[in-house]
Amino acid sequence: MGLISDGTTIFNGGSMSSGIGGSMVFIKKLTASSSSTLTFHHGTSGVILDSTFKEYLFTFKNIHTSGNDIKFFMQGNAVGGSGFDETITSTYFRALHKEDNSATSLTYEAGQDQAQGTSSHELIDALGSDNDQCVGGSMTLYNPGSTTFVKHFTSICSNTHSGDYAHTVFTSGYFNTTTAIDEIQFKPGSGNFGVGDICLYGIN
Repeated sequence: MGLISDGTTIFNGGSMSSGIGGSMVFIKKLTASSSSTLTFHHGTSGVILDSTFKEYLFTFKNIHTSGNDIKFFMQGNAVGGSGFDETITSTYFRALHKEDNSATSLTYEAGQDQAQGTSSHELIDALGSDNDQCVGGSMTLYNPGSTTFVKHFTSICSNTHSGDYAHTVFTSGYFNTTTAIDEIQFKPGSGNFGVGDICLYGIN
């Protein structure tokens, strides 16, 4: 049995019709090994980060840092840029729950956002080198190849905080430039990434 909407066949025989729906395309995986930064640059080492896709997804898996209580940052470069100092306006919400149930909270953290700042954007803090202190999450970058609009991003990251609580951070914002963004860099606040993977996908 098929599914037809307004004369268009959506599904037929268990398969989606050609041209209906989208897909997620794997582009590149970077693996940390005592790395000070992990950088995705369009046209370098097979990276695609241009108008080929309108949406790009970065996934973070088991990111460890060389020290404890370390922040995790992101910044970008517009085409032709080199300083990772694009202007960002952003928001930052934090949720936490201690292992012993002694504290919970959901707060807006004004000290971690930016208002037309050019610093790296914080995705989460208090990463550690212990096996139970890695971070996992994702960041979505929307239409970075546009030369008309600013470039929005959203992220959600979760880790076991160095203070022994479940810790989730929700951030969003935009690069306030109409120049295409073709480079995204991730880095710890100090030291190195010990291990972990960051993967890049394009979404149709």
